[in-house]
Amino acid sequence: MAVDPEKTSPRSRPELFAFHGVHMTHFFTDNWEKVQNFQARPDDVLIATYPKSGTTWVSNILDLLYFGQSERQTSIPLYTRVPFLEVIWPPMIGTEDIEQLPTSPRLIKTHLPIQFVPKSFWEQNSRIVYIARNAKDNVVSYFHFCRLAKSHPEAGDWSSFLQRFMEGKMVFGSWYDHVTGWWEKRQTYSNLHYMFYEDLITDTGREIDQLCSFLGMSCSAEEKERVRALTQFDQMKNDKMANFSTIHTMDFTISPFMRKGKVGDWKNHFTVAQNEQFDEDYRKKMKNPKLQFWTEV
Repeated sequence: MAVDPEKTSPRSRPELFAFHGVHMTHFFTDNWEKVQNFQARPDDVLIATYPKSGTTWVSNILDLLYFGQSERQTSIPLYTRVPFLEVIWPPMIGTEDIEQLPTSPRLIKTHLPIQFVPKSFWEQNSRIVYIARNAKDNVVSYFHFCRLAKSHPEAGDWSSFLQRFMEGKMVFGSWYDHVTGWWEKRQTYSNLHYMFYEDLITDTGREIDQLCSFLGMSCSAEEKERVRALTQFDQMKNDKMANFSTIHTMDFTISPFMRKGKVGDWKNHFTVAQNEQFDEDYRKKMKNPKLQFWTEV
């Protein structure tokens, strides 16, 4: 595949543009035909999230549940073990990376909104794990991520970033549309397990139990406790195979990829006026009363 070297230069930041009604950058659309024609398998497990909602955490949990603690975890970066379906930042080309996976099942990550997911996942009845995070902590985490991630437009200042988030002018679009679209899909697609980041924080063990049940796995209590211990935030933050420190698209002199991993950090960023404005906007846009989030625990 021919790739414009200027577009993939670490020095350049991509432009945000509207793509089939969702804001994206070319790093997630340049391989679109192959993404849409991707052939899923019945035993694939798709890990889906809006960016900065616990993707890495759940990817690591699932990798350990399926394949145990082995040399894989200490020698192969998590982003290679769980490829990113739609990304194209050579040498990372998601569809090709997935095809080269030696494991079965294949663990695959995506940030695509529900309407962009390749139809083969539904046709093959693949298992899908979706993780949602409350909007206030999500926007704070996304802000710091965009400061360091060269695959995203410049973050700008906090106030303007918050405004763009409320308007849905983010890579992968509106948080409201994303979390709601996936929530509503679970009503018609039984192989979708919808999780909340805040639940993972408050009781990781219970969430691992529920994941095992959904995936049809019979892990011992000792195995599940080992997974829980290995995937605690501080453990992963210091793990070079899990913390993305080996990837050139992120500037760790600005911020670490894994920053705090807490619920309620939004209070350190929102002013009183911003919080009031956000709450009013949230009430207008979160139209499904059954979809409830905790902003503190």
